Amino acid sequence: MTKSKVYTRSGDKGSTGLVGGTRVPKGDARIHIYGEVDELNSHLGMGISLIEEFDQSELVAIIPFLKRIQYNLFVIGSIFACEKEKRESYSLPTISEEDIVKLESEIDRMDSLIEPLKYFVLPGGHKISSQFHIIRTVCRRAERYATSYESSHNGELPVETLKYLNRLSDFFFIISRFANKVMKCEEVWWIPGKPTS
Repeated sequence: MTKSKVYTRSGDKGSTGLVGGTRVPKGDARIHIYGEVDELNSHLGMGISLIEEFDQSELVAIIPFLKRIQYNLFVIGSIFACEKEKRESYSLPTISEEDIVKLESEIDRMDSLIEPLKYFVLPGGHKISSQFHIIRTVCRRAERYATSYESSHNGELPVETLKYLNRLSDFFFIISRFANKVMKCEEVWWIPGKPTS
């Protein structure tokens, strides 16, 4: 069996192929979006690696759930990489309402274990927490791109996709707080009129 090359040269003139074979410019809005989702997935991979490095059982127990999120992010990328009318014929997986419910359940579980919010939280504390703040902000950016795209392509995206991205950034915020608790690091509060020294 001959091994195929990583490079194809097909994009040398600034276009790329969607799942259905349609060629679009690499600057196309949908390409930007699944590029954002790919970046989000890469940052999440680093978050998982950091949890594995510090090996705290309460965080390690979340890894299978995080890996499922990585799978779902690839699903979202494939949704953007395929035109709406062609998705069914390619039997692409989708994000379900159950995926959203599972996220909400995990958010509620971790939120019940940490101190209630009194002020806004500044990114910081343990490096795992800081990494998940980065993940949260990249997720928000991907959501902004996706929402903007949907507003000009009404009905292009399954409604669960946007709901999942919205809930996902909440999840990453909670896990950043939960990581500080598990790692016994104080959160950095943003208190109006009291800058941190």
